[in-house]
Amino acid sequence: MKPAAPGRALLCALGLAFCLSCAHGLQRSDRPQKDVVLRQQALETRSGSHEWKKLIMVHHWPATVCKEVEDGCREPPDYWTIHGLWADKADMCNRSWPFKLDEIKDLMQDMKTYWPDLLHASANSSFLWKHEWEKHGTCVAQLEALSSERKYFGKALDLYRGLALNSMLQKLGVLPSGGNYYQVSDIKDALAGLYGVAPKIQCLPPEQGEEVQLLGQIELCLTKDLQLRSCAEPGEPAGGPWGGGLGRDLEVCKDGPVFYPPPP
Repeated sequence: MKPAAPGRALLCALGLAFCLSCAHGLQRSDRPQKDVVLRQQALETRSGSHEWKKLIMVHHWPATVCKEVEDGCREPPDYWTIHGLWADKADMCNRSWPFKLDEIKDLMQDMKTYWPDLLHASANSSFLWKHEWEKHGTCVAQLEALSSERKYFGKALDLYRGLALNSMLQKLGVLPSGGNYYQVSDIKDALAGLYGVAPKIQCLPPEQGEEVQLLGQIELCLTKDLQLRSCAEPGEPAGGPWGGGLGRDLEVCKDGPVFYPPPP
């Protein structure tokens, strides 16, 4: 937290009119950043501009990420990694709260392991993290458990480890393979049996010359109390109207066969 700027405070003290004009600036600097976010988002939620109902823990499969971009993908891991922790209907909620890498120094090893940026080369691998915080973290920060950058990334890592998607798929015998296809409904039903809630599964549609869609992303949804819940609203199709996948070509998997590509 930065202290209030002495010059600004002095000018405000000299006149009520000027003080009122700079009150917003003082509010940012005099109070903890978290409180500013909570207050701003409370106003926005009441107005409906950033209202959301559920959290989405988004896992993506690196081999499919790399298939989507073709060139430039860097050494994809052979396990599911984190794409992000999202609110379902809000993004970029507080543009005045920038990402600061120093806030997550103690998480760096786990971030690089479980939340790697496969697509953007940068000195500290933080391009994806910055994007996720500014687009999604600033929205879910209205929850106490996620009310700072450190809490947001730390809790997402905790959820990733607790949900253990890699282990669950292995337990089900759903493994990447160069020759076998799976049925989307089988994967969905099996995961629902383990987690007790319906996941959302997204695929990369086949391109010309390809026979089948590729398994790309698995989303598990949570309440604002961080309890698992179905990703579909009551009466809503399993795919749902909301998305936010790896790219514009990723979509809810169609019923039928799906290819779970092995790492290159």
